[in-house]
Amino acid sequence: MTSQDKNEQHRAEMKKQQAAHRKKMAGKEQQKRGLLMVNTGSGKGKTTAAFGTILRALGWSRKVGVVQFIKGKWKTGERLFFKRFEDMVDFRVMGEGFTWDTQDRERDIAAARAAWEVGLDMMRSGDYDLVVLDELNIVLRNDYLPVEEVIKGLLSRHKDCSVFVTGRDAPQELIGVADLVTEMTNVKHPFDAGFQPVRGIDF
Repeated sequence: MTSQDKNEQHRAEMKKQQAAHRKKMAGKEQQKRGLLMVNTGSGKGKTTAAFGTILRALGWSRKVGVVQFIKGKWKTGERLFFKRFEDMVDFRVMGEGFTWDTQDRERDIAAARAAWEVGLDMMRSGDYDLVVLDELNIVLRNDYLPVEEVIKGLLSRHKDCSVFVTGRDAPQELIGVADLVTEMTNVKHPFDAGFQPVRGIDF
């Protein structure tokens, strides 16, 4: 087959794919409400992907709210970065650190409750286009908040507000009502090879 033949074959295949894509898109409606999105699974990147969506939202001058349920006051790259956009990103660190550090269930429940109330206000206010509830799934896994109450709150959000929930072990009830669910799968991680988390990569 000559180079010209290959080009013609490629062009024909691309035209076919283009036609199929246009046909598929023609049957889709414009989204008229905010989405409920969930990143879960054992792999790295759940929070990172949600923050990538924040960058997209900021590119379109959207207002964003972030509530971190578990991560404590320690310095992270994302917090340092979003401080530059305080007029567009309302970043609330509500957790007290990893639950194995606090070792106090009542204190963890109180912190989760306070964070949830802030997140609920953000979602319902109509002031935010996107709200990220970081590590909320961990709160639900540990029974710090009732799943039914959280789902009811998520579904009561303002119609224009999209919400991203992150964390391992998302409950099936949440997966059932979400519009988008992505499960990160751990294939290989440097931590398993004995390396500590890296600044600028992991935090």
